[in-house]
Amino acid sequence: MQLALLLNAINPAIGGVLIRGQKGTAKSTAARALAALLPPPDAAELTIEMRTNGRVESIPLSRTTSTLPFVELPVGASDDRVVGTLDIEHALQAGQRRFEPGLLAQAHGGILYVDEVNLLADHIVDVLLDAAASGVNTVEREGISVSHPARFILVGTMNPEEGDLRPQLLDRFGLAVEVSGQPEPPVRAEVVRRRMAYEANPTEFYARFAQPEELLRQRIIKARSLLPQVTLSEGLLELITHICAGSRVDGLRADITMYKTALTMAAWEDRRQVTVEDVRRSAELALLHRRRRQPFEEPGLDQQQLDDLIQQHAPQHRSRGVEEQRSRGDKDSGDTDDLEDE
Repeated sequence: MQLALLLNAINPAIGGVLIRGQKGTAKSTAARALAALLPPPDAAELTIEMRTNGRVESIPLSRTTSTLPFVELPVGASDDRVVGTLDIEHALQAGQRRFEPGLLAQAHGGILYVDEVNLLADHIVDVLLDAAASGVNTVEREGISVSHPARFILVGTMNPEEGDLRPQLLDRFGLAVEVSGQPEPPVRAEVVRRRMAYEANPTEFYARFAQPEELLRQRIIKARSLLPQVTLSEGLLELITHICAGSRVDGLRADITMYKTALTMAAWEDRRQVTVEDVRRSAELALLHRRRRQPFEEPGLDQQQLDDLIQQHAPQHRSRGVEEQRSRGDKDSGDTDDLEDE
């Protein structure tokens, strides 16, 4: 769960994360904690350009330069509350039609958190996922056509016991993770100690973790700057498509998400080259909610099947690597041996 959240903090283009688990598994706590780790906003994140019927207007957002928004979407939120609506009061008083931005505008540059996303109306979830994927919110109201940037990290949490999302909507979340409670008494005891310490003195508790959080924030900033330099070989791209095809996922969103996640995984670990292990870990995050299951089959990713798919592709990858070296005229036997041992 922490890794999936951090990867989205580095690269929001991954498409957000869906956290599935029973109540009391710290899903909401983890989502809120991510907001404190995000780097401070730049000037572009303090205003949004509102385009109304071709007219462009810059609207400042009510936030400080030291914090990014954490916007929580209520389960009962209406369409107008989410995407924005016509300001009736202004229309009556001034005789002018004006657009009132919604939660998608408020979340620009930060985190949009949806608890119990499986209980939201499907059309609201569609709107959220469309905006998260495109980075733009477009609204048609009473003869007004408005669009504005809406780039945010989408975090959804749900309890599977209360119902699931439709497969079409599940597929739109970039990553998904399953979380469970902590059965080990020592771990549970440490959770209780920290909760009691926070309630006794919140200021002291924050100070206790200020330095580790700052180190983590700097690591996120470094990974963001490194990400454009990370490369993924043609052989590993073919491995990604081989895994997705073998896992029987529909469409190509899984392939694209795995590609982006593998690049981000390498940047997070301060590397400029994606490895097979990066691809494997990306598959665990990107395929959990996309793999087609047989009737009555439990949700989840078959680790043995994933291992088998990687092993099946390994001989092809090694053979192709040797052929590529030969085509470049590279006759260095040492290089070939290294590749065959990979």
